[in-house]
Amino acid sequence: MLNLALLLEQSSARDPHKLAVMLDEEQLTYADLNAAANRVASALVQLGVQPGDKVALLLPNIPQFPICYYGILKAGAVVVPLNILFKHNEIAYHLEDSDAVVLIAWEHLMGEAAAGFHQSETCKEMLLVQSPASTQPLPHGAQPLHELVANQPSSFDTVQTMPDDTAVILYTSGTTGRPRGAELTHFNMFFNALVSATALDITETDVGLVALPLFHALGQTCMMNLCFYLGATITLLPHFEPTRAFEIITRDRVSYFAGVPTMYFYLLNHPEAEAYDLRGLRRCISGGAALPLEIMQTFKQRNGVTIQECYGLSETSPVATLNYPDEEARAGRIGSPVWGVELRVVDPAGQPPAPGDLGELVIRGHNVMKGYYKRPEATAEVMRGGWLHTGDLGRMDATGSFYIVDRLKDVIIRGGMNVYPREIEEVLQGHPAIAETAVIGVPHPALGEEILAVVVL
Repeated sequence: MLNLALLLEQSSARDPHKLAVMLDEEQLTYADLNAAANRVASALVQLGVQPGDKVALLLPNIPQFPICYYGILKAGAVVVPLNILFKHNEIAYHLEDSDAVVLIAWEHLMGEAAAGFHQSETCKEMLLVQSPASTQPLPHGAQPLHELVANQPSSFDTVQTMPDDTAVILYTSGTTGRPRGAELTHFNMFFNALVSATALDITETDVGLVALPLFHALGQTCMMNLCFYLGATITLLPHFEPTRAFEIITRDRVSYFAGVPTMYFYLLNHPEAEAYDLRGLRRCISGGAALPLEIMQTFKQRNGVTIQECYGLSETSPVATLNYPDEEARAGRIGSPVWGVELRVVDPAGQPPAPGDLGELVIRGHNVMKGYYKRPEATAEVMRGGWLHTGDLGRMDATGSFYIVDRLKDVIIRGGMNVYPREIEEVLQGHPAIAETAVIGVPHPALGEEILAVVVL
């Protein structure tokens, strides 16, 4: 048996009174968090959720995210995290494509959530995360989650799942079609958190600031799952804003921070940045997009901490490589593979290019997904010869370190988030004043890339 929820259960059994989650004044111990997840699991079973069923989460960084995430896993179901910026048509697409039977949504997103839920034919239940004191009327067909779990037991016999069973479906996309769901197993997610914790030297005494969205792979693995595996503490920031991040780092004595390059840019360029004491930080990592060398060097000069750049994809759970603090900072370097992961550079024929020459980065290891949900052709396209073809152009130097030079894909990475040109083009193309359009990415000092649309009226 291997169920990803065991990360939480074992830390709760080991140190039940240890602080697990904070959101300002709201605090949950490991015992609190585990009991709340057990109630969610019982409630889902009562609703008829079966092992292997898909349950979608439309939640920001609030305590209910880990509560529901592990509750879904305890019930033997599969978590489908959704981007909280999705509009109703996107929500409906993801519910249908994943075959989700339940949607758990935040009350402040209920308008788009309800519209998407009612468009879906597969999703039968909508549960709203809201304050018990909320006076907002519920959308048709929705139930308040707090009422559903109120009388559920605080203990639950976690459903037996196997290492190769799907735990999470993370949606990602290329330029050739609509988003597709990467099936990540209980072992994928568990072991990626474990090797990341070891590589980063995070311990149970650390406090991690969760500013990355938890619906994103990096937030789940390198913050939530990693910290709960160790029995560390996380403090939540629902929406990244540099002043609030500084305040939380100072107030909660944050020692571990994971962000995208844009977050580091705004922290460094905040007008009052030097007024805050960040000396408690001992580990910082960056992912989601290339980290500019200038940001890395300036951050270390000011705060004495080397930002460790990591590389991976949703399809790799996500961490595949990592830079280490004692390595010289270099532009484009993504470091070396984490334990149990192999990386190669190949030419279009799948063969190694000449030393130092460019090629496509390919990956294999314990972190690579099962495949794309219900898309065998798309899976076969990227999984060739036992290797995941990333679509990223890179090289390896004489020391075995890898570098990303460019992307073979046309995806625009804006502030660490993937933006898909075709989706924007289709929206613009529907405007009566636009005859033709092409969307591209252009450099931006804070976001990494900004979106540029070229149109013919």
